[in-house]
Amino acid sequence: MNKNKSEFIISRKDNQYEVVIGLEVHAQVTSDSKLFSTSSTKFGAEPNTQVSLVDAAFPGMLPVINEFCVKQAIKTGIGLKAKINKRSVFDRKNYFYADLPQGYQISQFKHPIVGEGKVILDMPDGQKEVGIERLHLEQDAGKSIHDLDPQNTFVDLNRSGVALMEIVSKPDLRSPDEVNVYIKKLRSIMRYLGTCDGNMQEGSLRADVNVSVRTKGSKDLGTRCEIKNVNSIKFMQMAIEYEANRQVDLIEDGKKIDQETRLFDTKKNETRSMRSKEDAHDYRYFPDPDLLPLEVSDEFITKLESNIPELPDEKKKRFIDKFNLSPYEATILVSDIETSKYFEDVIKNSDVKLATNWIIGELFAVLNDKNLEITQSPISAKNLSKLINLIKDGTISGKIAKTIFELMLDGDKDPQKIVKEKGLKQESDPKALEALIDKVIDNNREKAIEYKSGKEKLFGFFVGQVMKVSGGKANPQLVNEILKKKL
Repeated sequence: MNKNKSEFIISRKDNQYEVVIGLEVHAQVTSDSKLFSTSSTKFGAEPNTQVSLVDAAFPGMLPVINEFCVKQAIKTGIGLKAKINKRSVFDRKNYFYADLPQGYQISQFKHPIVGEGKVILDMPDGQKEVGIERLHLEQDAGKSIHDLDPQNTFVDLNRSGVALMEIVSKPDLRSPDEVNVYIKKLRSIMRYLGTCDGNMQEGSLRADVNVSVRTKGSKDLGTRCEIKNVNSIKFMQMAIEYEANRQVDLIEDGKKIDQETRLFDTKKNETRSMRSKEDAHDYRYFPDPDLLPLEVSDEFITKLESNIPELPDEKKKRFIDKFNLSPYEATILVSDIETSKYFEDVIKNSDVKLATNWIIGELFAVLNDKNLEITQSPISAKNLSKLINLIKDGTISGKIAKTIFELMLDGDKDPQKIVKEKGLKQESDPKALEALIDKVIDNNREKAIEYKSGKEKLFGFFVGQVMKVSGGKANPQLVNEILKKKL
């Protein structure tokens, strides 16, 4: 396998294969109520406490479209640089699940609300464009719970009727790494727009992963298998790697790949067959007779476009142009809307370069170590800005700043107060530093003579000694200047 680039190549005997991946991402619409009822969508409620007669499919109950969910879908389409269809149709997708009370799902088939669009990925070997085939609105099913009783399955209908956006990519992805970046970029765009929170641990974002393999250079896409309902990026990557290798082994053994739906077993790290892959006709799609075609005007779309916030790609360009950040730095800082807000709050009153280094370096290290989001940062943007200003104006050195940073983690302490209380102010008085340097030189006369004889590497020794005598408080820049003159 090629680990140097974002492509994923599998070698067997004399053949090389590449994987072809398409994703059907199911993103829960951020909305207080469901797609066709007024029931709450709040996560974590007691089972079956957020279920209306519509959600439970009581006879005679009619769905009523939630306009806010329609707006959220269109906004997402705009964020994906996609075509917004002014006329779309809701269909019934017929299949039986115990947690699907109607016996069908209200979805969209031939006429989705959003058409073709694109997502730009920032890969290590350059940018890559991934096509979006469509985005359609549909309602979620309930949830079957199998682990509460050894003999019975329980059904929770709280999710029944929750609005989903199914975002279908073109088969443009070529590796688990690209899938990782694609999902994160998609989630980032929706978080910027406020259309989906992207919390995979709560089921707000999950994907069906379509995988096929072909010999490298072939134009044939290969026979695809769909891996259903994968709810983490890590599992998506593991499932793709396993499934691609499984298919290559079948080809090398002269066997046929069956088009089918598979599940990913996270404990065994393998995919297994679930059922033969259905085609559209198996679902017997037909327009829902209870819902009229959805028609939106140019004015309706234009109004939503006017309220679209600055999105990650535009923000990245601004950060590079305005703040002279590297593409790498800008990509990291815009990857999440809350991170970009934190960064901009810090640099309102402090140095951009220092802020960038401290956020990407020290702060991210702490957040990763403690598994925290930027919104849970133990240090506020206001106090990090104060710390950076103390470094910039020479009150403290970079080394002392790291000590203060550690102290700030305990309750978001004000760095200015820490400096005062602990007596950590940097010594920048030239006369005081001269006295320290004279003392160090007097105590190391032989080394001073060696330095003057040409052993210039000893300069670092003298700097270290001065810093040691000063307890790390001496201004390093001034120490260097005065030492050069003295020596």
